[in-house]
Amino acid sequence: MEKQKFHYDNSIVKAFLYATIVFGVVGFILGITAALMLFYPELPEFLLGTDDTTIQSLRSGNIQGLIHSQGALGFGRIRMLHTSAVIFAFVCNSFFCGAYYSLQRLLKTRMYSDTLSWIHFWTWQLMIVSVVITFIMGINTSKEYAEHEWPIDILIAFSWIIFGVNMFATIAKRRVRHLYV
Repeated sequence: MEKQKFHYDNSIVKAFLYATIVFGVVGFILGITAALMLFYPELPEFLLGTDDTTIQSLRSGNIQGLIHSQGALGFGRIRMLHTSAVIFAFVCNSFFCGAYYSLQRLLKTRMYSDTLSWIHFWTWQLMIVSVVITFIMGINTSKEYAEHEWPIDILIAFSWIIFGVNMFATIAKRRVRHLYV
């Protein structure tokens, strides 16, 4: 029996791993910020300052100044950023990292296309960045855990289709016929 040499594509695994770590920290910071804002609603004004004198009336229970002042740093937007950072950026990047790592080893072959892997990686990161930009601008659908606007949903679908094509093509060209996991 002849020994065959081949190499796995670990660069895509590392890229998703680094993205997982970065977005895990970002999601954690956003979660801590949202939790702090539940107890201290005036936190953005305290940290960044404000010209609104009605913020001083928060201690007496008047929240009208707070409603008009927070904008991009308000609790609603921070909460949306936190949930999307954790679900789409942290969890999905870690899933893709694990999928790219294990798929190659289970099938004893490289991914079908390195180009498709990198297109998948960059479209997913582009989706995350576009979510952050649109949420900070206040553009969303106001549906719990589905706040993205339709162009971002199309980008998500495109990215998953690219991943699916690459995954099923890798399964088709595998070097091990019998799959047991």
